[in-house]
Formats: sequence, structure tokens, C-alpha cells
Amino acid sequence: MERIYRINEIFYSVQGEGIHAGIPAVFIRFSGCNLQCPFCDTDYSESTEMSLSEIVATVIGYKGNLVILTGGEPGLYVDKELVAALKDTGKSVCIETNGTRLLPDNIDFITLSPKDAFCDNATPVLCRCDELKVVFCGDNDPSRYDNISARHRILQPCDTGNPAKNARLVEGAFKYCLDNPQWRLGLQMHKILHVR
Repeated sequence: MERIYRINEIFYSVQGEGIHAGIPAVFIRFSGCNLQCPFCDTDYSESTEMSLSEIVATVIGYKGNLVILTGGEPGLYVDKELVAALKDTGKSVCIETNGTRLLPDNIDFITLSPKDAFCDNATPVLCRCDELKVVFCGDNDPSRYDNISARHRILQPCDTGNPAKNARLVEGAFKYCLDNPQWRLGLQMHKILHVR
């Protein structure tokens, strides 16, 4: 019997943030999260139960060569079998995770966005990733993640919903990147363009 996964939605769009910004991708949003971040902008509470074959059948109906596993927290659900089946469609598989759960070793690209500066019991268990994406709220020091090995380091100003505060956070993240050039400024392109 096939494993059932709790899926919030599967959709096709352009990646709006990080190193893959601008690339068309199929997003598989898992339902549920083990954290409650104060700035979370995603409603992942609704879910539909889908089998592995149903997920794959939906994914192959979309163009693009990239699948992004997101949430909520996909690390609660993703397993080696799902990743392998998605890769068998010819697509690369990426994951966006808070890093509090170990992941299958067959994922092509890991984006780790640690939330331990904002939530209790959120210390990352991952010590390496492809992309380290830190949400910058003005008083959290990105150097706390110097021990995490990452090919790319992205500092993303938090979207607070307050334009004046957002402007200050962008300015602060901009300055931090200038002073610490191992970091790259990351903006949420989909919010700037008002697209999904």
C-alpha cells in the first residue's frame, strides 16, 4: 500500500526567492509545521491526502525542470521514495526547510532557513546545505550560523506588513551584506511583482 502524504497544494509558478529566483518550478506545499514563526506568511493548514503516484501524476502535468518541496515544514513528511519518484520524472528536487529534521540524502538542493532566533525548540539539526537563507528581522545576527556549511548565503529582510519597518529591514540587510560579502541580499520577487 502506498504511503499517503498531507499536501496543502501543488502549483506551478516562478520561484520568487533565493538562488533559484526567476526559475519556473512546480511547488509541492506540505501541510503542517512543527514551528509557529511570528512572521509566517503561508497558510498551510488545509490538506488533501495524496498517494505518491497521485503526487507524481500531478507534477508531470506541469512544465519546468524543477520541483520545490515546501510547506509548512516538508521535512516532517518527505522520504527517499517520494524524492526518487519525483526525480524519475526528469525534474530536479529542491527542498525549503527549517532544518529541524534530518532529510533523505537524494534531494538535489537543500535550502535551509533556520528559525531558532524566533521559535523555541527550533535548533537546526542540519549542519550543511546548498543555500542558507536567513530571515533578517533587524536584531538577529546571521553570524550565529557561521558553523553551517553552505554554498550560498542569502539574507532576506522580513516582510512585516509595515512598509516603513520593511524599508528599515531592507536597509539593514543591505548594509550587513556590504559589511559581510559572503552574504547575498535576497528579496522576495513574487511579493514585489504581486504574483504567486
